Amino acid sequence: MQLRKYEYIINNLDIKPDEVISYGKDKFKLEPSLQKRLLNEKSGKLILVSAVNPTSSGEGKTTLSIGLAQGFKKNNDNVMLALREPSMGPVFGMKGGATGGGESILEPSQDIDLHFTGDIHALTSANNLLSAIIDNHIYFGNELKIKEVYWQRALDVNDRSLREVQTKLRTDKFTITAASEMMAILALAKDFKDLKMRLNNILIGINKDGKDLFVSDLKCADSLALLLKDAIKPNLVFAKEMVPALVHAGPFANIAHGCNSVIATNTALKLADYVITEAGFGADLGMEKFLHIKQPHLSTSVSVVVVVATIKALKLHGGVDESKLDLVNIPALSKGLENIEKHLENIKLFGLNSVVALNKFDTDSKEELDFLQNWALKNDIHYGVSEGFSKGGEGTIKLAELVKKVADQNHSFSPLYNYEDNHENKVLSIAKNMYGADDVIFSKKAKDKFKQYQHLNLPICIAKTPLSLSGDPKLKGRPKNFVLEISDVKVSLGAGLLVVLTKGINTMPGLNKYPRAMEFKLNDDGELI
Repeated sequence: MQLRKYEYIINNLDIKPDEVISYGKDKFKLEPSLQKRLLNEKSGKLILVSAVNPTSSGEGKTTLSIGLAQGFKKNNDNVMLALREPSMGPVFGMKGGATGGGESILEPSQDIDLHFTGDIHALTSANNLLSAIIDNHIYFGNELKIKEVYWQRALDVNDRSLREVQTKLRTDKFTITAASEMMAILALAKDFKDLKMRLNNILIGINKDGKDLFVSDLKCADSLALLLKDAIKPNLVFAKEMVPALVHAGPFANIAHGCNSVIATNTALKLADYVITEAGFGADLGMEKFLHIKQPHLSTSVSVVVVVATIKALKLHGGVDESKLDLVNIPALSKGLENIEKHLENIKLFGLNSVVALNKFDTDSKEELDFLQNWALKNDIHYGVSEGFSKGGEGTIKLAELVKKVADQNHSFSPLYNYEDNHENKVLSIAKNMYGADDVIFSKKAKDKFKQYQHLNLPICIAKTPLSLSGDPKLKGRPKNFVLEISDVKVSLGAGLLVVLTKGINTMPGLNKYPRAMEFKLNDDGELI
């Protein structure tokens, strides 16, 4: 008989009763005392899951990550997942939930997709408390002589009407909570003390003399931290086959840095021999940001990168119309491989090893499966197939063996840029090496921001479309002969980032014409049908 989850945690995960808080029977939070106790323990190996550029068919990166972890467990390896919390924006929009699927799913998936343990609500509240305090300061005399406010309000719902709002005091904007600096701060803070320091460092705007103003000038960091005192504690849940998963923080990867929390990943690395984590979207976005922004705060570096693909996604990158994806099309599949080949090149640029993992669908033809197998053999590519959706861990045993083997191989990590480099050169390095751009055009506004903050030695977080290697979502495959246009720069000093906005990017998504919010149906007992 399977142990209850709390008993499993105490008996199997090296976690003591006073280090875990129960949120019902299947959701838990971990106390900071656990992180302190494990500080000097040896770290496990870190496996980073990335993907091709996403398409309308979906790639199933989270499903594959969970299935891969279940395969490791079937092979009797001590494994843990470290994943992001879903945002309600995509859940009720077009993308849907982010807890896996089929036999490779986190439990309780519906709770995790929605309110979970309230972390994102706490972040939204802290974000908007700061906005209220700023406006209240202006209302009662503006002692700091605030001239321009950089800080934006937040909401964890897709609402394009809030991209620009006019209050009685000033013009403002909303960003989705998952893309807010408050979310980035939670994801990058190493402990509560670091969280408070980062909150104090938030750049809220400038005064009439052009001087920077910070949260420390308002003296409200402790109130913001009070709202986040539980949100900073990582969440522990389980995948279907009792694989433990730390699911904590959820910054988007196209307009934020796209990685779960430093605290959760470091905790998992001390508890398990192998930790599987994700970087949102493709290797051009999530992986690059993970390696430049998050990895420096971790107790170890990435051992191997797994690149997820599907046959349908590759055919879409090869030019096939969505209505013809189920038809065998070797020429389109071959053309679509240009996209994944670029991602593999990106991984090599960092000196890391890779594994291509095909998320297999029942509709995949033997002819196309054989073609991919031969492509991998011909090009000396580590290649495996996942059937985790339909078979759980049984469908990923061989893939897990391959990933483990490659993770044990030697590698030599090297970043694309140093923090001390010129900011424009950092952007150029990413655009040319990761995306394949010929050049970058900076707006006057962006150039002025870079000049004003050139003294800051910070990593770059480029906000661009995830749907293409370029800045144009319509360009599939491996675009060439394009220029990346930069419209603005957001200085996130609390997070320790310079967020570089490409032309046309929005930090508050809108709902699609037929959002998933219109599809949910409940019975009279409140259960989802």
